[in-house]
Amino acid sequence: MRLNPCDEPYLTDPAGVWRRILDEPGGVHHDPDLGLWLISSHAHVRRALADPATFGNALTLAPIYDVCPEALQLIMQIDAPPTTAAADPPVHPRTRRALRVTFANTPDRVEQRYGPIVRRRVDELVARLVARQGEQVDLVREFSTELPLLVLLDLLGVPEQDIGRVRDWADGQIALIWGRPEPAEQVRLAASLLEFWRYCQRLVQARLDDGRYGDDYVSLALEYRDGDDERLTVTEVASIVFNLLVAGHETTAGLLAHALDQALSEPDRWRAMVEEPARIPAFLSETLRFAPAIDGWLRVTRRPVTLGEVTIPAGARCLLLIGAANRDPAVFAHPDRFDPGRPDAADHLSFGHGPHFCIGAALARLEAGIALARLTAAIPGLRLTPDHRRSYKPNVAFRAHRALPAVIDVEPPAGRAAAPDSTGAEVPAA
Repeated sequence: MRLNPCDEPYLTDPAGVWRRILDEPGGVHHDPDLGLWLISSHAHVRRALADPATFGNALTLAPIYDVCPEALQLIMQIDAPPTTAAADPPVHPRTRRALRVTFANTPDRVEQRYGPIVRRRVDELVARLVARQGEQVDLVREFSTELPLLVLLDLLGVPEQDIGRVRDWADGQIALIWGRPEPAEQVRLAASLLEFWRYCQRLVQARLDDGRYGDDYVSLALEYRDGDDERLTVTEVASIVFNLLVAGHETTAGLLAHALDQALSEPDRWRAMVEEPARIPAFLSETLRFAPAIDGWLRVTRRPVTLGEVTIPAGARCLLLIGAANRDPAVFAHPDRFDPGRPDAADHLSFGHGPHFCIGAALARLEAGIALARLTAAIPGLRLTPDHRRSYKPNVAFRAHRALPAVIDVEPPAGRAAAPDSTGAEVPAA
């Protein structure tokens, strides 16, 4: 079995490729072109995510191709220690504990700490869209990527004038690690990534030098550290910020874009949420299963492991096909059908599983839930342009839309009554 994640047909029809992979027996295959073991069945992906002793994280953030020497020289200057996605025990339990203490990660805590920030930012962006009544907009550029980045900058205490740079840096890291850039582009992206890391170091050091902490995440992390390198080092705080600015932004942006795509590509889905906002949480759960923002994730085997009848040797890089696992018919009835009413949607693996389960899952759900509630209330006639065709950025891990061109229409669809204004309503977690 071969997978070409940066080429057709995977870029436009990943589900078709997942179906062919799942139809082959075993759920584990070696791809000689990628040099990766492909793990596709729900049971095998779930086991790999839950077993860091066997499936390590050390190479999760390492490029999947041979980097040119000039780019590699720049990458080697990035001395960010592993703290989150690329960390293994004993480091990961310690840094994960710090994240649990300092970063709200349950629905109640997330609502209390972050809810007002999210609502303020959503209202700003929705008002900006409403002001463009009758015009065509790109919902990716003007909403789905903007919202999570603005929220994250508020949480971290990053100056708003830096939003453009942070967005470019985050996009560049994803393209460098999980894409397939040409050598000249590798050098540019590696230089950008080094600049990004130095920025995070300066951000943390400035807060440390000032000595006056606020309620932003950098301050909370430094207070948790309390000068004790056994808890966290200053460099580890910078590394956590470095990772949050990418993972906390790109994954939620992907969830929002996929949700808007799924809702607006079938107008009845959008109308249903306009008329009944209570449908939104179930719709988001099914979006997470059907169209995950991260549809592949990397691991490396720390010892030989047998999955089914296939033995993967130690030191092998594995691509966990989360998108395929979410379509496994052994777990999901009619897996290729988008069905917000399905009872098995919560079994998806889009936020991971086990010790690396996404720390920002509750925040992502909150942002997406509030965003859809505000949009359906304020722009009930929102619709994609008739000539829209799905197009994704070439990437082995992140499935990101290039654009979602849509027409702003604040009038309800013809023949439908406007839904009650739900902008002040609480949105339950999906």
